[in-house]
Amino acid sequence: MSTKRKLLVALSVFLLVFGGLFFWIWRGTPAKYTVEELSGRDPVLAKPKPEQIPSIAIASPIGWQANEAPVAAKGLTVTRFAEGLDHPRVIYTLPNGDVIAALADAPKGAMGSGIMASVANWLMQSAGAHGKSADALVLLRDTDGNGTADQKHTLRQGNGLVSPSGLAWRDDVLYVANHDMVQAFPYKLGETALNAAPSKVMDLPGGGNHWMRNIVLSADGKRLYAAVGSSSNIAENGMEIEKGRAAIWEKTFGSKGYPRQYANGLRNPNGLAWNPRTGELWVTVNERDMLGPDLVPDYLTSVPLGSHYGWPFVWWKVFDDDRVVAAPPDYFDDYVRKPEFALGAHTASLGLVFVTGGQRMGPQFASGAFIARHGSWNRTPPSGYDVVFVTFDQFGNPQGKPIPVLTGFLTTDGDTHGRPTWLAWSKEGALLVSDDTAGIIWRVIDPAAAPSAQVKPLVTGRLPAQRSLTGDPDARYTAKMKDETLVKQR
Repeated sequence: MSTKRKLLVALSVFLLVFGGLFFWIWRGTPAKYTVEELSGRDPVLAKPKPEQIPSIAIASPIGWQANEAPVAAKGLTVTRFAEGLDHPRVIYTLPNGDVIAALADAPKGAMGSGIMASVANWLMQSAGAHGKSADALVLLRDTDGNGTADQKHTLRQGNGLVSPSGLAWRDDVLYVANHDMVQAFPYKLGETALNAAPSKVMDLPGGGNHWMRNIVLSADGKRLYAAVGSSSNIAENGMEIEKGRAAIWEKTFGSKGYPRQYANGLRNPNGLAWNPRTGELWVTVNERDMLGPDLVPDYLTSVPLGSHYGWPFVWWKVFDDDRVVAAPPDYFDDYVRKPEFALGAHTASLGLVFVTGGQRMGPQFASGAFIARHGSWNRTPPSGYDVVFVTFDQFGNPQGKPIPVLTGFLTTDGDTHGRPTWLAWSKEGALLVSDDTAGIIWRVIDPAAAPSAQVKPLVTGRLPAQRSLTGDPDARYTAKMKDETLVKQR
């Protein structure tokens, strides 16, 4: 056999093997369970299927035609509040009804360098990320009250904005979270530009695989909370680079001390919101990848001070991730918390808003929270690509399964019109949904519904102080625990 023929044969074998590998990766590993089965307070927790190479199942964005829109739940209507925006991510409604949209994408170099970073960048661009951030804050105003923004003002572009995401306002100050810091801009309601130089509120770990930095203020305005995602899937690049990440930070204004970690072990915390019934801080979290199409569920949970949710060592409180090289802290199993409500595997749950009172979504959506599920890139069939509602009971606890509110983002051909990203309430009580790949902000409302009643905080009495011992003091420690109450590490 000639040298030329040998080279042709070798090239053919290489292309065949590479093509087969590419097909195997791209087709993905079919899921065994439905997203509904992987959701709720007691989700199915499948057997892990560790992957050396992630399955890829990207829904290519094709946008919406002029006469197209997502499908709203019965009784709701959906219209376009604003369009023609450059990758709108976080949206925030000011007290006067103006809406600010952060137009942003990942900062340059967020994925690192090398072959894996190049692949990651290609995947993100295939899913609709532009590869370049607009770095802008845009103010949208509906002057005639018809549900459509008829004014659009660029508050600021560049000039200190670097992948801006989190937004909050109070007392003539607009707080903006870049990927690496939180800034404070002087801003009075009604203004159409941010001309003044900002002050730095706090530094944040920059870049990383999860670059969004979302913020919320406490009810009294004295504290600011910032969510920071991990730089990796399971700390595969070492724990040193993960310092300060996978956490929620708390900054007390006027305090000379440094910001403190409020909670951690949250792989990629996103939507932050206060539960109106209990006053607790809640968050949506994107869990780890490459354990198969049915693991691990993203989740919605309350976040008490000092809580830890297991990343990277443990998932769902009781399951060790044997892929993690680093050793967990001492007594780790004793204080890791279990998430409260699963949102399905790989749904990429982001935006979160509670019904607080005054919203016009109808009686079926009067008590609970809405969540934007951005959509999977590594699951067959895809998960997410919708907005759902989680019902909460009178005690402020999630119940049942997620209820579809806005669907139709996925096509029958496996493409996607858009990807729901963030949520906010309009002044008149409509739900606003940012659709980043389509450049649209959708408006969802029940036109026949009256504003919902104000959610009353849960107030409980205190137990009276025990002034003396009664009975045998040792008796309280003799009761045996039932088998089902024991938590076993698996």
